[in-house]
Amino acid sequence: MNNFIFENSTKVFFGKGCVKEFLAGTLKEYGRSVMLAYGGNAIKNNGVYDEVKAILMDEGKTVIEFSGIMSNPTYNKVMEGAALARENHVDVILAVGGGSVMDCCKAVSLAAAYDGDIWRDYWEKNGIIDFEPLPLGVIVTVTGTGSECNGGAVITNEEKKVKTGRDYPKCNPKFALMDPEYTFSVPKKQTASGGFDILSHIMETYFSKTDDDNISDDISEALMRSVIRNLPAALENPQDYTARSNLMWAATMAENRIIKLGKACDFQAHQIEHQLGAYTNCNHGCGLAVIHPAYYRYIYQDGLDKFVRFAVHVWGIPSEGKSADEVALEGIRALENFIKAIGLPSTLRELGVTDADILPEIAASCNIAPGSYGNMTKEAILEILNLCL
Repeated sequence: MNNFIFENSTKVFFGKGCVKEFLAGTLKEYGRSVMLAYGGNAIKNNGVYDEVKAILMDEGKTVIEFSGIMSNPTYNKVMEGAALARENHVDVILAVGGGSVMDCCKAVSLAAAYDGDIWRDYWEKNGIIDFEPLPLGVIVTVTGTGSECNGGAVITNEEKKVKTGRDYPKCNPKFALMDPEYTFSVPKKQTASGGFDILSHIMETYFSKTDDDNISDDISEALMRSVIRNLPAALENPQDYTARSNLMWAATMAENRIIKLGKACDFQAHQIEHQLGAYTNCNHGCGLAVIHPAYYRYIYQDGLDKFVRFAVHVWGIPSEGKSADEVALEGIRALENFIKAIGLPSTLRELGVTDADILPEIAASCNIAPGSYGNMTKEAILEILNLCL
């Protein structure tokens, strides 16, 4: 394996009833003023809001609400939250929701403690955080991004039409409360897209060097098989606690940096989807579902041995009497069939993107991921996008 340094500072409370059991005690080490951040009405409709708010009020906290965080959080929304936190002398942010809420609040925690332009200094380029962001805790209600155990935040700058993610360990949540029952009411499409985002994160790490024998690839294969097994179960029975809990922890394992140790990581599909999202505001998991099969057909010969291993070890495809190319392509077809089976789109047109004229601009705006097996160029990205039509 390649050399690495591992760090993860987030304390996780996992399981049924963990919010009721641990939230009050965990907040005691922070101040009185809590910013309660969330998206729309989902947490009010399913009772999570009332439960969390009651705990905060019982603890005598001053609650400042920051709501309306959108599915692709914008820089303007981040700055709105930072201003609210400063004006109210917030001591800790409590983000209740999925990846978008958590990502937005990480950026808010940074912006609230920084006098400069965080987009210029920390999103356009990697910056050095030599100060303490505002403390952040999270309560996960939607499974997918794994944002609860890393410092990563994907933010969209609408004016620049750029969607960028950065991962700063200092932005890791101080604590994460993860009760799988909180995900029971997540709609099927959102469950499916979030589940595919988990699978995508694992694949983006798996399909990268080093390809020597390594623990990271072994763990990744087990995680992929778990997602493939548990996501259909959760879609069939939304209150399947075993399936929901496995998906929740798989999402965390995909992005808590463990499987990335010793790996180059690819994330080219994510780079393409980020810019697709910046231009069209499409659902992240759905965008990834469209991009991955086309991207993998484009690059599989550059990582042929790994694609064969993926087909055999993850999908159980027999290799006897077949060429490496045949086995690799069967693995990609199995992925494509899985995407269709869980009800996600397979083409840009199904995603609602019908204007092919914007594709060259999207391709030109994409970053090139250095970990890709393929020799990526802006021209290659445009070819992949055209294959997605």
